[in-house]
Amino acid sequence: MSAPHPKYASNEGVIDAATAALGGALLHATEAVGEIRLDVKRDSLVEAMRTLRDDLQYQQLMEIAGVDYPDRPERFEVVYCLLSLTKNHRIRVHVSTDEVAPVPSITGLWPVAGWLEREVYDMYGVLFEGNADLRRILTDYGFKGHPQRKDFPLTGFVELRYSEEEKRVVYQPVRLAQDFRSFDFMSPWEGAEYVLPGDEKAKGPEAPGAPTPLKADEVKK
Repeated sequence: MSAPHPKYASNEGVIDAATAALGGALLHATEAVGEIRLDVKRDSLVEAMRTLRDDLQYQQLMEIAGVDYPDRPERFEVVYCLLSLTKNHRIRVHVSTDEVAPVPSITGLWPVAGWLEREVYDMYGVLFEGNADLRRILTDYGFKGHPQRKDFPLTGFVELRYSEEEKRVVYQPVRLAQDFRSFDFMSPWEGAEYVLPGDEKAKGPEAPGAPTPLKADEVKK
């Protein structure tokens, strides 16, 4: 049974309204896969977000996310997901930055942004100017690096374990007992085309299946 109304409001006229309201703060606006994306100037972020909240009625900040594009001069994108309760509509606001240039904090508009900006800082190392409590929130104390950066190793730099000798949790450089293995995810009933180490020893003269029992006259007395 279909719903009597669409899940979200139409995108019709949203880009035109945002372009008129944001003016020079808007770099470009696009629509793809049913979503509106607004790229704004980093220095104009706070005023642009204030306009979207107060004038275009996008009252709620739902999420702040980070994206890493290492090949770009400004490798990081900070993505703000906004929701309009009155219009039942969502948009995304994007700003770009690098490892040094800070992004203006929007904690003055949405206090919840304090926690969300800390997550992006922790995972990507993006700095937020004006956040009064910009510190790690997901990683451990003394953690080095930013795990969501594309150049961060999958194994990390250090690992922690419980030491029986010291009777406490200790940090040590990562040591892998074996290299990463690749799996073909084939059906176990079909079997792999390659021979696993040790399987060559299982080959014998008998054909597959259970051995045929000896007949009575073949038993040696």
